[in-house]
Amino acid sequence: MTRADFVILGAGPAGLGAALRLATRNFRVVILEKQYRVGGLAASFEVAGQRVDFGSHRLHPSTSPEIMDLLRARLGDELQHRTRRGRIRLEDRWIAFPPDPADLVRSLPWSFLLRAGAGAALAALRPRKRSTYADFVTTGLGRVMGESFYFPYARKIWGLEPQQISGEQARRRISADTPWRLVRRIATRQHGSTRSFYYPAGGFGRIAEVLAEAGVEAGVELRLAAQATSLDIGDSSVTVTTSTGERIPAGHVWSTIPLNHLAKLVVETPDDPAPRLDQIRYRAMLLVYLVAPVARYTPFDAHYFPSRDISLTRLSEPKNYRDGSADPADRTVLCAEIPCSPTGRLWAKSDQELGALVTDALERCGLPNPRPIEVVVRRLRHAYPIYRLGHGQVLDSLIDWIDCRKRLLTFGRQGLFAHDNTHHALAMAWAAAEAVDSGGEVDARKWAATRRTFENHIVED
Repeated sequence: MTRADFVILGAGPAGLGAALRLATRNFRVVILEKQYRVGGLAASFEVAGQRVDFGSHRLHPSTSPEIMDLLRARLGDELQHRTRRGRIRLEDRWIAFPPDPADLVRSLPWSFLLRAGAGAALAALRPRKRSTYADFVTTGLGRVMGESFYFPYARKIWGLEPQQISGEQARRRISADTPWRLVRRIATRQHGSTRSFYYPAGGFGRIAEVLAEAGVEAGVELRLAAQATSLDIGDSSVTVTTSTGERIPAGHVWSTIPLNHLAKLVVETPDDPAPRLDQIRYRAMLLVYLVAPVARYTPFDAHYFPSRDISLTRLSEPKNYRDGSADPADRTVLCAEIPCSPTGRLWAKSDQELGALVTDALERCGLPNPRPIEVVVRRLRHAYPIYRLGHGQVLDSLIDWIDCRKRLLTFGRQGLFAHDNTHHALAMAWAAAEAVDSGGEVDARKWAATRRTFENHIVED
């Protein structure tokens, strides 16, 4: 093939968005995606005649107007504006999520509310500490909130004790990090944007699909079931070798794949070894889909389970994320999320064993037995980045090593080792494309400055 201006690794929202923006400026763009579909972890697929996602996904209302206008133009009425309706299992009670002041008072024991309030007041009087996840929560919201909700949830999601997790993980996950911010957020959520979301009727993967369609129309060459096996990076060009043995000459390679995988692709010189990668670790995820022979399992879109004695962290029901006329009327699909290690006992369980585990957990929480007629499991090895204590130095050294190769750029959720939302990934894609000048060169200073703003992203659950 002729020389590409940009080869992009990964056809998730970030890769597709960047490819589209570059192609509309008449750059020649090739995307390599190892799967047979676009979307990455934001893709959709079919279970029992119903489109489902890889876990629970929503498009946040804070998506930039430019990006939202594009999605509305491509999706039309299929992009639905929905009101959130979730629940959290806390103190053996169900409370609304996002929280509602009246519901909190009505649902939680007064003894817990008084202890949580006293703990928060005491935390407000002490110096703030942020070095570990435990310190961040305890000195911000109080130990009661930590022990009842944040700590058990952290143990399940990242597989570590809160004292072993960097405070940066808490900063990126907990926006209401003081009692006053928490109270203000709960109060404003009754009418604010955090109580709503956007979702396509055909599944969340439709966002990636329409970005891919728009990109191809603009001239992007999209190659599915293809991936890079090595990158030979020179001063003025890059040669990408693919899994089919093809060699693609390009001006730049932009990557949205996991950072440690990217580093292994780079052809090293003897005096320029790659940094250590053993501390760049991800938490794996089991997604257990139960096909229940009922029209609706519950009226709620998602249930959250912080308690450590329940293996799953969240249960979502895709039907409740949308008004979908194509959804079958006689059954619904539930998606249970179970964080784990790919070398642990949960990962090795059979689909039927995992289905029974989820069913038992739901019954123990007072939910009905879904009596699944089918169980489907998807195993994700790179679900959540793990920010151990000291991870920042290792991560910075790896990104610095990549930055030294001016023909190589990494961005997106996996590419920057960040557990960001889709609207964050799309913002990165647009920003990366904006850093390219008319001659096809990346303004390194502009990109570095923009990338620093991504560090302020806070995940919206």
